[in-house]
Amino acid sequence: MRLDSYNSEGFDRGRSVWIEALWLLLQEFFISSWIPGSAYRVFLLRLFGAKIGKGVNIKPRFRVKFPWRLEIGDYSWIGEEVWIDNLAKVHIGSHCCLSQGVYICTGSHNWSQENFELIYKPIFIEDKVWLCAKSIVAPGVKIAEGAVLGLGSIATKNLDAWTIYRGMTASVLSQRTIV
Repeated sequence: MRLDSYNSEGFDRGRSVWIEALWLLLQEFFISSWIPGSAYRVFLLRLFGAKIGKGVNIKPRFRVKFPWRLEIGDYSWIGEEVWIDNLAKVHIGSHCCLSQGVYICTGSHNWSQENFELIYKPIFIEDKVWLCAKSIVAPGVKIAEGAVLGLGSIATKNLDAWTIYRGMTASVLSQRTIV
């Protein structure tokens, strides 16, 4: 790959550079701070375009790249140090629990392209899902109602309803070739 040939010109950040800069400042000092309380986090997220239902609880040190691409249903809990890296839309249903250190990742790069092209896909999490501590959800994954992703597990494919998943296995996928 040639990182000097990378460019993200086709990617729409969704807001002006000034709104994004203001968001980054507020996130640093309030949203991802250690300061207790959830109501002000919910207020600021809504102010920047997040759609958040009633009774949502967001713990300290939470991070989200673009609040305007985030939806959270009613009575969901977002734990400490959850990071929603949402280059694309992320929908979290009602009565969901994202435990400490969960990472939601909507973007990656095309390793078969010389210019390391940016790719991004939305993530959809249905109602009553529990993502246990330190679990990871990959771009484009849909997690069906009531599914559980265990401690430190990685979801790279869709998860079925009312099913418990655990583990992370790195196995050979294929040989890498660059075109």
